[in-house]
Amino acid sequence: MKAGLFAIILFGSLVAARVVDWKGILPGRVNYVSAGKIVVNKGDDLQAAINKAQPGDVIEVEEGAVFKGPITLPFKSGNTYITIQTKSLAKLPASGIRVNATYAGLMPKILAVSKEPALKTAPRAHHFRFIGIEFTTADETTAAADLIKFGDGSDAQNTLESVAKDLELDRCYIHGHPQQEVKRGIALNSGETTIKDSYIGDIHGEGYDTQAICGWNGPGPYHIVNNHLEASGENVMFGGADPAIPDLIPSDIEIRGNYFFKPLTWKKDDPKYAGKHWTVKNLFETKNARRVTVDGNFFENCWADAQVGFAILLKSNNQDNRCPWCVTEDLTFSNNVVLNVEHGLNILGYDVGKTSGQAKNLKIVNNLWENVGKMWFQGTDGAKDVLIEHNTHFQRTGNIMTLYGKTTTGFTYRYNLTVRTGYGIKGDGTGEGTVALAKFCPDYTFTKNVIVGASSSDYPKDNFYPASIQQVGFVDPEKGDYRLTPSSKYKKLADGKDIGCDIDALAPALKARLGGNAGRG
Repeated sequence: MKAGLFAIILFGSLVAARVVDWKGILPGRVNYVSAGKIVVNKGDDLQAAINKAQPGDVIEVEEGAVFKGPITLPFKSGNTYITIQTKSLAKLPASGIRVNATYAGLMPKILAVSKEPALKTAPRAHHFRFIGIEFTTADETTAAADLIKFGDGSDAQNTLESVAKDLELDRCYIHGHPQQEVKRGIALNSGETTIKDSYIGDIHGEGYDTQAICGWNGPGPYHIVNNHLEASGENVMFGGADPAIPDLIPSDIEIRGNYFFKPLTWKKDDPKYAGKHWTVKNLFETKNARRVTVDGNFFENCWADAQVGFAILLKSNNQDNRCPWCVTEDLTFSNNVVLNVEHGLNILGYDVGKTSGQAKNLKIVNNLWENVGKMWFQGTDGAKDVLIEHNTHFQRTGNIMTLYGKTTTGFTYRYNLTVRTGYGIKGDGTGEGTVALAKFCPDYTFTKNVIVGASSSDYPKDNFYPASIQQVGFVDPEKGDYRLTPSSKYKKLADGKDIGCDIDALAPALKARLGGNAGRG
């Protein structure tokens, strides 16, 4: 009886001692009674620690420690996270606040070496979380490929069962260097993955596409929340290569509160140009994606270079002619700010010259587009059910819209506020306004829009055509305050709301530009 009681007491004390400190790779076994803590210091073997860890363990890594990649996340049984985090976690911003380069001194560092990634996953790896880790390259000049590879974008990953999943990057600093070519920050070909409160920067190359985040051979879901996203090609893209998994469409994608940015030091004709001509394309593009929410983000700077300068591209692309199912569908782009771009939005209904799905159910709702250099919208070449609602958009010289290609059904443009520039709403080979809409979007809805400077005779009825911007009644347009004054004629005239964008709803986007509560990203 006493022996049994002693055994129970002893077992209880071991269970209570939940933290098991393990420094380095010691000989012999490490016995875990329950979830433990593994300590990895400078000079220790991080890969061995990860291999040894059990679900629920925390691997605490000394700040300033440097490890050469590739660090590989292995498959393990169990469904609780193994967490790899900086020892200085308490000194980082709280969860929900973005880190930036100033926090690098509090982080351990994992290096991409010889074109291998810093971090990658084995097939079926799952439930790994990284908090407060820096991922970069071994030196500042040698070209690098992917810094992080979640899943496998090649034909080797051709079944859903082989896909890595349940992965998370939290408050991590992922970057190349100012004069270095880096193809991709994160190759996102995994199952459920979260990337949050992190900084991805200096991703750029000459003569090829680069992305802060790009996914094409993983099912999702994906949560990309409150990050700084910087790349010369496409800051974020889904598609761009055909998936090896049959019928795969990256799906259930949440993109919220991020700052998409291209520095003007990359722009050849800008006074800030730093002398290196990186290949620039766009800020956000989908070629194969389903059920996507892009909400409360700030998009800044895009110019003509390797593309004509559209900031946002929503397309269906059978990239390598092996993906006839590739499609962009069920996407909402809402409550975003788009600033300083050559062109605004491009929608492509079908791939050109290849079989693809039909882009459909696209909602462009409550966004502010400011300082668009030329054309605001181009499309839709056969897309279906496109809703453009409550946008305020200002383009300087190009058309408001250029419509072309295949007939679009279910096109709705309502409650928007803009100015007539170029030829206004123009159809390819047709005139302006009603005739263009009738040819390319024959069942269109076009109502309760304000188009400053347009002629009412060219456009549908039940819209408003003031002669000057002063007649709109903005609070302070010189300072970028595009709210309507109480005396504006257009206040509360659209579904109980003001015509144009609800500026107050853009608070998450404005916060995203400033890096949350941690200062400018």
